Amino acid sequence: MKVYLDTCSLQRPLDTRSHIRISLEAEAVLGIIELIESGMVDLISSDVLLFERRQNPISERRTYALEVLGKAKLITNVQKKIQQRALELQEQGLKPLDALHLASAEAAEVEFFCTVDDKLLTRGKSLAQSDLSVVSPIELIEELMT
Repeated sequence: MKVYLDTCSLQRPLDTRSHIRISLEAEAVLGIIELIESGMVDLISSDVLLFERRQNPISERRTYALEVLGKAKLITNVQKKIQQRALELQEQGLKPLDALHLASAEAAEVEFFCTVDDKLLTRGKSLAQSDLSVVSPIELIEELMT
């Protein structure tokens, strides 16, 4: 099973756990990472994730993201097909980087695209093509454990 963790979900374990939702999502992401490490789930990365990782001004977050993304089975390169699909997604209301993430996941034929961004979660569910499910970390860990 292939999963794509967007930058927000990837970084969730490092967020301040001041709300129950953040704590639950952080634990779910850590559980997903354990499943990746055990080989039960394949992490898919992309040029977009690597770009965003480099843009993070906080060294600890850059290092953590690199460590997790190093577990990826595949890195999707942004090609013309992905760029064109991202433009379609932008026209339907997604932000440019969110559109590139979703288009990269679609191109890699990922089953689950995971995000903690409420707007992306809502819009992505209606815009994703093929068999891609856009889910929160909690939804994803529930799906993976059944």
